[in-house]
Amino acid sequence: MVNHNKNHLDEVFHALADSTRRELVHMMAEKERTVSELAEPFDMSLAAISKHIKVLERANLVDRSVKGRIHTCRLNTDSLYQATEWLRFYEKYWNNRFDLLENELLKAKKKEH
Repeated sequence: MVNHNKNHLDEVFHALADSTRRELVHMMAEKERTVSELAEPFDMSLAAISKHIKVLERANLVDRSVKGRIHTCRLNTDSLYQATEWLRFYEKYWNNRFDLLENELLKAKKKEH
C-alpha cells in the first residue's frame, strides 16, 4: 500500500468531508478565485467562507496569495493527488476481488450446463 503521512491524509479527508468545501475545491479546479468570488454562490458570510478556506489550507489543498486586500485562492493538486493514490490502492483491491468473484461465478455457471 502507498504509505503517506496519516495525519496529512486525515486533514485532507476531513476537509473534503464537507460539501461546501468540496464545492470550493471544484470552483478552484476551474480557475483561481478571490475569496469574494468563492463566497458568491453560497448563502453565508465571507467570514464563514474564510473558515472553510482555512480548513482547506490546513489540509494543503489550497494556496492563498494576498495582494493588498485581495485574497486569491488556487487549488494545490499535490494533496489531492496523494489522496487519490491512497484511494487507488483500494480501487485495485476491489477490482481484483470482483474479478475473482466473476471467475467463480463463471465456473459455477459452466458446471450448471
